Amino acid sequence: MRVFKFGGASIADAGRMAALLPIISEEKKPLLIVLSALGKTTNALESIVNLACKNKKAEALALAKQLEQQHLDYAKTLLDEAHYAIALTMLNKQFEELEKAVMNADPALYDYSYDQIVCMGELFSSRMFSIFLQQQQLPAEWVDIRRVMRTDNTYRDAVVDWDYTRLDAEAIIGRQLLHGKIVVTQGFIGSTEDGNSVTLGREGSDYTAAILAAMLHLDSVTIWKDVAGLQNADPKLFPDTVKIDAISYNEVIEMAFYGAQIIHPKTIKPLQNANIPLYVKCFFDKHLPGSVILADVDRAQYPPLIVLKDNQELVQVTTRDFSFITEDNLSKLYSIFHDLKIKINLIQNAAISFTACIDNREDKVKALIQALGKDYKVSINDRVNLLTIRHYTPEIVFELTKDKQILLRQETRKTLQVVMK
Repeated sequence: MRVFKFGGASIADAGRMAALLPIISEEKKPLLIVLSALGKTTNALESIVNLACKNKKAEALALAKQLEQQHLDYAKTLLDEAHYAIALTMLNKQFEELEKAVMNADPALYDYSYDQIVCMGELFSSRMFSIFLQQQQLPAEWVDIRRVMRTDNTYRDAVVDWDYTRLDAEAIIGRQLLHGKIVVTQGFIGSTEDGNSVTLGREGSDYTAAILAAMLHLDSVTIWKDVAGLQNADPKLFPDTVKIDAISYNEVIEMAFYGAQIIHPKTIKPLQNANIPLYVKCFFDKHLPGSVILADVDRAQYPPLIVLKDNQELVQVTTRDFSFITEDNLSKLYSIFHDLKIKINLIQNAAISFTACIDNREDKVKALIQALGKDYKVSINDRVNLLTIRHYTPEIVFELTKDKQILLRQETRKTLQVVMK
C-alpha cells in the first residue's frame, strides 16, 4: 500500500485534476491520497484572515464568496450534473464553516483565527476530488483528517500527538484501506483536543503523508509535482538546475532545514524512522523515473545544493552595558525567540552582539523588536536574502554572490551561508 500526495499545482484547474485519473486508476488498490488546496487558494485564505483580523469582515466575506464561486465553477467543470449536486451539498457545509470562522476572527488570537480559516482549502479540494473519483467508478472514500490528526494547540505549527493519532489512523483510515478503498484526505491540517482546527506549518501536506505512511506501515510515499524530480535548486529562481536521481534522508533534512521548499522540513523524520522511501515524480508524465530519497546514497554524486530564502530580516542585538554575550544573555535571547515562536534561520554571536536571520513576518518581527528592546539595542537590515549552498565550490559561490553586498557569511566544510542584499 502506498501514499500519493498531490500538491496545489497538480489540481490548479479542473483539467489538471481530471488528468490525474490515469495515475490513480492504474495504481494497485488500496491507495491513500493526501491532497493540498487548489492552486492559490491558501494565499486567498490568508488574505481573508488578514482582512477579518483588521475588522474588515465585510471585505473578508466578499473575498470568501469569490473563493466559493471559484470552487463551484471548478466543480461544475469537473463533475457531471448528478455528482455536482452531491458536491454542492457537501461544499455548502464547508462554505458555512468558512463564513463562521471569518465572523469569529479575532486579531488578539491571530494564529488561532488563521488556522480556522486557512484549513478550509484542503477540505474544499479533497471533497471535489473524492466525488470525481466516485464518478469514475473508483472506490473512493473521503475522510476529514481532523477526525484523525490530533495535535496540541500550537496554532500554525501544531505538534502531533502520535499515540492518539496512530489509534485513529488505524481505526478510520486503516480500516478503509483494508477494504480496498482509495482514501482521499487532506494534508496540512489537524485538530486539537477541543476540536479546533490547526495547521502543521506551511507546505505541511508532505508531512501529513509521511505521518500516515509511518503510522499505517505503508510501503512508500510519492509526492507528485510539476517537475521531473528533485532539483539541486529552485528552477523558478535558477536557470540551470540539475536533477538529482537519488538523495539520502540526511541530505534532504539539511536542505529542508535551510529552507528548500520542495520537501517540508518535518517530512523526512517519520519516513527515516520507519525506513520508508519517498519518491518525487512528475504528474505531467508518470513514466519519468523521478527521484528517490533513501537511507544511504553515494555522496560523491551530489551537485551543489542551493537554497535561496528572500524576504528575510537580519536582526542584530547589542548589550547596553557592553556585557558579553555569554550563557546568561544567550539564554535570555533564546527564550525571547522561543516564546514568540520565531525560527532562526542563521545565527552568529560576537563579544557584545548577537545576530539572527529570520523570516520577515510583520506580526512576529514587531513583537520581537519590542521584546528585545527592553534590555538590548536592536538594529535591523530589512528584506535581505539568505543563500545556502551545500557541497559548494568556489565557482558557484562566486557566481551567486557577485555584485551583492555581503552582510554576513558562515561556512563549514560542507555548507556555506551568506546574508546579502
